[in-house]
Amino acid sequence: MTIGEFLKENKLSVGDNFKFLLEKLGVYQEEFVKKVESAVGETAKMSKSKANTVDPEDMVNSYGADTVRLYILFAGPVEKDFEWTEEGLQGAHRFLKRLWGFFHENLERLRDLQYTREELSKLEGKAKDVRKKAHQTLKKYLQDMEELSFNTAIAGIMELLNALQDFKPETQADYKVLKEALELILFMLYPITPHICEELWNKLGNQRLMVFYTFPQPDPEALKEEEVEVAVQVNGKLKAVIKVPIDAQEDTVKSIALAQEKVAKALENKKLQKVIYVKNKLINLVVSDG
Repeated sequence: MTIGEFLKENKLSVGDNFKFLLEKLGVYQEEFVKKVESAVGETAKMSKSKANTVDPEDMVNSYGADTVRLYILFAGPVEKDFEWTEEGLQGAHRFLKRLWGFFHENLERLRDLQYTREELSKLEGKAKDVRKKAHQTLKKYLQDMEELSFNTAIAGIMELLNALQDFKPETQADYKVLKEALELILFMLYPITPHICEELWNKLGNQRLMVFYTFPQPDPEALKEEEVEVAVQVNGKLKAVIKVPIDAQEDTVKSIALAQEKVAKALENKKLQKVIYVKNKLINLVVSDG
């Protein structure tokens, strides 16, 4: 039996004693330990019995409580173990710094800016798409939190912040959409990173603590789908997927379908015999040789 097999069979690892021995001898070198670990056994899992745990207080002193909480909940599903890494902790810290910086970049335009859901529901274009993204994220977040899927809830918030950073507001209405979306982010992050959320909430011009406000719910108007994807078939074979208005009439969908390059090519020298249209799902162009 090899050393590695012995360690695995007895649920031991190089980290159990080897690191401590080198440290006591004063010859500890990280690269050397990694070479030995790769050759004979895995690194020890975090455990009190192995004296290799991380003191949360040290991490809080270095990065703040919000960062530590965010990292722990984002590291993976709650029912699974995870290996503590400095890189992961730094990643959580960078996200909060990015959120802080983005808020302050727009703070002068957002502070004390007032809006209503009614006026925001009438927007068009990019601002409407951004608002839809924000409320889709909120809807998914509420489902994830109910299922204790904290990591996926946080991932959705991070994705929303990316979308907001790509959004370039120009009009007053655009900035109202941005403010609503950022406020939604604060509410979603509040159970996870309460300190930074309260600070930014106050900077936005709100006088009372967030805990005294009703948690927002997704706006049905923002979630409404106005377009749907429809499959375009020629003699039952898929040629394209097009976006059309919801509940569009056959003539409208047919016109959009025929404008597609692959569809037009499939119809060359063919005679259109029949159109089969299933509303909001597919359109099948039945053709024969011309």
